This record gives sequence, structure tokens and C-alpha cells, in this order.
Amino acid sequence: MNNITALPDLQIGNIRINPPVIQGGMGVLVSGPGLVSAVSNAGALGILAAVGAGEDCEDRSLNYADRSSEGLRQMIAKTRSMTSNPFGINIMCVLSNYVELVRTAIEEKISVIISGAGLPLSLPSLAVGSETALVPVVSTARAADLICRTWKRRYDRLPDAIIVEGSKAGGHLGFSRDEIDSAPPELIDIVKDVIKVVKPYQVEGKATIPVIAAGGVFDGKDIATFMNVGAAGVQMGTRFVCTDECDASIEYKNSYVNCSEDDITIVQSPVGLPLRVVRNDFIKRIQAGGKDDFYCRYQCLRTCDPSKSSYCIADALKNAFDGNMNKGFTTCGANAYRINKIVPVRELLNELAEGCLEHLNPSLVESDLCTS
Repeated sequence: MNNITALPDLQIGNIRINPPVIQGGMGVLVSGPGLVSAVSNAGALGILAAVGAGEDCEDRSLNYADRSSEGLRQMIAKTRSMTSNPFGINIMCVLSNYVELVRTAIEEKISVIISGAGLPLSLPSLAVGSETALVPVVSTARAADLICRTWKRRYDRLPDAIIVEGSKAGGHLGFSRDEIDSAPPELIDIVKDVIKVVKPYQVEGKATIPVIAAGGVFDGKDIATFMNVGAAGVQMGTRFVCTDECDASIEYKNSYVNCSEDDITIVQSPVGLPLRVVRNDFIKRIQAGGKDDFYCRYQCLRTCDPSKSSYCIADALKNAFDGNMNKGFTTCGANAYRINKIVPVRELLNELAEGCLEHLNPSLVESDLCTS
């Protein structure tokens, strides 16, 4: 049996994903059509990142919101030209043009919208009559309960899945700096709590809400660990950066391959959230009190105050994507230092599937085979 399809399916709405892996949506432009199509072609679920979608938009005469929506349409079209399989989009709640981007994704009949960096309490109101699966991202069982309760009361619907992101994730974190410094809850414990919280909603609503673990998931053994306690699958971002098909520059990828554990640090983002990054000269300069001269062309993030920021995070991440590390930096998960090579997406997924099968409770595989 082929390892990449021998695992239990992850089913989100009408979408069956195997291996049960979601590729995290990483901006700016890192999770682009090349990476997303390769992941979906291999059976997992590729996810575009909506943040920064307008950076490659061909029509520069448009304002920021319109350019972002048009850029997102172009990204979707390019991805569809490269895969016939389902894929999704990550749209952060904190984006100033969140509503416009969600509506664009719905109009384009995207398969899945993943939404975090805030609580997407009104997301269902933007998707009325749509078949798009809606998947919130949470960091606590309390947040999962609030979303389920609010969606059920206001819109008579429940999430099609819930992603539980722990403190070892890359990029912006759903924890305060104090929580991170004082031993935050382990992801596996949060996952267990969320599974308990959603169970009554599933029973009452006669629905299935898969719980998906994210944040620091590195190998197949990690995937099996979460699935053995009831998670339906995992989301992974960092591992997919160092693939041949990832859209980011080779300099971006090599920042992972060449970094040590001590190079990975957490800084305060202009957004107001902790941000896990690979320390480089740019980060050292900012940590030493330096300030970049910049003009805010976007106001792309609602919680960002340019007058109090020492740099523009949108520009810094776009520079890194392009390989200009003197003017940017890379975000990463806590385990990025464990990566030592760049591989094809399919090779990575085969490796993950093989490792997962080795440690997965056999009854999970047998049960899935009986129902497939």
C-alpha cells in the first residue's frame, strides 16, 4: 500500500484529504500557486496566503484593497491552472481588507477559508449560500467554544473544522509574550481540550467538526501523536518552505537550512503580537533599537500603528520573499533549525506519511479503511 494514501482521510465538508495534512498559509507570497498546487496534487490540502496578495497584481493603478482582491483572483486562477484538486486560502482577521478578501474568495468558489489572527465570529455572514468550508484557527478551548456557540446562535451553522495552533508555530502567535515566556500549555493538551469542547456541538448539530493540530508539528511521529489522541490531522507550514516548489526565494529557504536553534527568536511585531523569526542582521538592528525609514502604503493590518513601528512588516516579508535579506527577515516555526535540506513536496509528504504510519494506532487505519 502506498504510504501517502494509507493514512486515514481528513474530511472537511465534502473534501477528502489524504495524507491528512494541511499546508499552512504563509505570507507574504510564500504560500503561492507553486507550493499550493504541488501540495494539493499530492493529495494534501494546499493553502494560499491572502496577505500580500496584491504585491504581484499586474494593475498598479488600483487602490490597496482592490489590488489585493484582484491579486488574490490572479493567484487562484494560476493555482487552478496547475491543479484540479481542492485548495484553500488563509485570510487573517486582522487584515484591514478582511471582508473584501473573504468575499473575493467566496465569489471564486474557493474550497476552504481558514481564518485566524483574531476570532472570525462574523465569518459565516460573508459566506451565506456558499459551499466553501469555513475553518477558524484558535489557541484555546475557550475560543473554540465561543466560535461554535456564536456561529450556532447567529447563523445556525458550525465550523467545518477547527485548527488548534500552539505556541511553537511560525509567524504571529496567539499567545502573549508573558504566556510564551512562562511555559504555555502544550499543544497536545489544548487539542484534547478542544476535542472535548466541540463534542456537544457535534452531537447537538449532528455534525462532524475535525480538530486539526498546528504549531511545531515537524515529522510523521508528531502527526501520529496528535491523531492518536483524537486529532483528525495536522497543519504544517515550516516544513513546506524548504521544498523545491515553494514560491519563496532560495535565500528565504536557506535561512532555515543554515540556522541553528539559537538563531530562532521571538520579537514584537508591529501588529502587536509576538512573532517568531530567524534572527539575522535586520532583526539584530531592530532589537538594538534601530528604525527603518518607511512610508505606510497600505495600512494592511488593522492593529498596526505605523507611527509607533520601527519597520514595515509587509515590506520586510516581501523583501525576504524576493531574497533581499538585508531589508527583511523570515518567519519560522520553533523547529525550523531541524531542517537541513530542500526536497520536493511529494518526497516530504511520503516521508511524513511513512513516519506517521510507523507510530499511528493501527485501529485508526483499520477503521478508516473499513469506511472508505
